Amino acid sequence: MKKIEAIIRKSKFDEVKKALHESGIDFFSFWEVTGVGKARESRVYRGIAYDTSTIERLYLSIVVRDVNMDRTVKTILESAKTGEVGDGKIFISDIIESYRIRTEEKGDESLYIKE
Repeated sequence: MKKIEAIIRKSKFDEVKKALHESGIDFFSFWEVTGVGKARESRVYRGIAYDTSTIERLYLSIVVRDVNMDRTVKTILESAKTGEVGDGKIFISDIIESYRIRTEEKGDESLYIKE
C-alpha cells in the first residue's frame, strides 16, 4: 500500500477530485494548508494588487493499493497541472498496514468496499 500526499492549487481541486473519481479513486482526505515557496500570488482588493508571501493550497492524502499508485499519480499530474510555478508537489510513502475499524479487515481488503 502507498500513501500519496499531494499539495495542489485550490483552483484545481474540482478538476482533480473529478479526475480521481473517474479513475476509480473514491476516497481521500483533504484540507486547506498554507506554505512558503518561490511562487508568489497576488491578490486584488478594491483594485489594488497585494503580493503575499504565504501560498494557500489544498493538501490531499490518499492511501491506495500498490497496483493503483501509478494511475493515481498520473491522474493528479494531469488534472492539477497549469504549467506555471506553484502547481504543487506529490509525495509517496509506504504504508505498513491499514485496518477498517467497522469490520476489522486489514491490508488491501480494508481499502475498498466489496460489492
